[in-house]
Amino acid sequence: MSQASDSSSKPLIERRSINYIPEAERHGKLYSQFTLWLGANLQITAIVTGALAVVLGGDVFWSLVGLLIGQLLGGAVMALHAAQGPKLGLPQMISSRVQFGVYGAAIPIVLVCLMYLGFTATGTVLSGQALGQLFGVSDSAGILIFASVIVLVTVLGYRVIHYIGRIASVVGVIAFFYLFSRLMSQTDVGALLQIRHFSWSSFLLAVSLAASWQIAFGPYVADYSRYLPGATSSVKTFLAVGAGSVIGSQVAMTLGVFAAAMADGQFAGREVAYIVGLSGSGAAAALLYFSIAFGKVTISTLNSYGSFMCIATIISGFRGHLEVSRLQRLVFVLVIVGAATLIALLGQHSFLGAFKSFILFLLAFFTPWSAVNLVDYYLITRERYDVPALADPDGRYGRWNLPGISVYVVGVLVQLPFIATKFYTGPLVDYLGGVDISWIIGLVVPAVLYYLVARHSRRAVPDRLILPART
Repeated sequence: MSQASDSSSKPLIERRSINYIPEAERHGKLYSQFTLWLGANLQITAIVTGALAVVLGGDVFWSLVGLLIGQLLGGAVMALHAAQGPKLGLPQMISSRVQFGVYGAAIPIVLVCLMYLGFTATGTVLSGQALGQLFGVSDSAGILIFASVIVLVTVLGYRVIHYIGRIASVVGVIAFFYLFSRLMSQTDVGALLQIRHFSWSSFLLAVSLAASWQIAFGPYVADYSRYLPGATSSVKTFLAVGAGSVIGSQVAMTLGVFAAAMADGQFAGREVAYIVGLSGSGAAAALLYFSIAFGKVTISTLNSYGSFMCIATIISGFRGHLEVSRLQRLVFVLVIVGAATLIALLGQHSFLGAFKSFILFLLAFFTPWSAVNLVDYYLITRERYDVPALADPDGRYGRWNLPGISVYVVGVLVQLPFIATKFYTGPLVDYLGGVDISWIIGLVVPAVLYYLVARHSRRAVPDRLILPART
């Protein structure tokens, strides 16, 4: 029986969690990767991210160019992670045990959990605004409604997430087409594009906003490609995921750039209401409020599901093989979404400034992880992992891989002089005109260091990819 036909018999509720996916359970096609990431990016938080480039001082033309460059650079990084999924059949962060050790991988995974928590919380704020307007209730009530939906979809798991992604991509395309048509009828886009005041700080801010948006998907992107058949082309997986993510986010951020330029300072603090206001009122506005909330379902579910996978990965690293029951999955998800909802309720009135600082500060912790993981997979081991050994602290990869951990720590520390956020501003930022280039340093330095360290390491690399016996 073919993979395509056999996929119809797969259970709706996911049975596997962080375990290896046997070939007999593989299913799906590459187009679902494209639609998942297109739908995940055609949403309100991406609009707000694009708007920040203008709200914080950039002009329309150079903001769009900077955002596109950032999408392509960051999108390439995240899509390289996605290509690992079909080959390894594992969630992304478990593969970090090769670079950091079975116990040591918990270090970046804990930080990834915090990232998911923050993204879920910020997305819940915007969705709560939309549902509050749609149902005529408070933003806080809207936040609680949205959180309930996320719990349901996350518990159901992989297949339902992909179904939602397909629907969200269709809804998103329709909503964005309508919004762009309204925007074109209300403003002189050509005139906005003619205003060009280039500034390195504003330009690189736009690049950083888009790059950080894409790179932040890296720690969980393979979670959603790991069910594809093992023979799936890595190049095609890279292109499907990368194209969906880059196209979706660039379209959304472009809308945000134009909306912020038109808003004349009225965008911050009323992001959802302003975007929907482009459509007028009545039924069109109600449908847009629905599309905004529905569009956030995909990405917020990805964040919650990713949090569940990371927590399970941490526990399994110290306890050995871990089977997660459906009840345990529900408890994990309730705790994760509950924490994110509490943060959303407490921080909903200071969203925009906190969100900008949050996504930029994230780069300091995730670009070094991406650099180490990608250099190891593509240049050192060359896809030759011993998958069973990833669950054995006494096996090939050991408990703690000090060289990998050391390079990661250096990768974080070397960025500190170049970071510019509300949380922390490095001493070299002023000399660079206020430009934050930490993410560039965080990619290049640990990549070079890890390659030099790992190339001379005595750690044995398997002659081929070793997969578990049939389970």
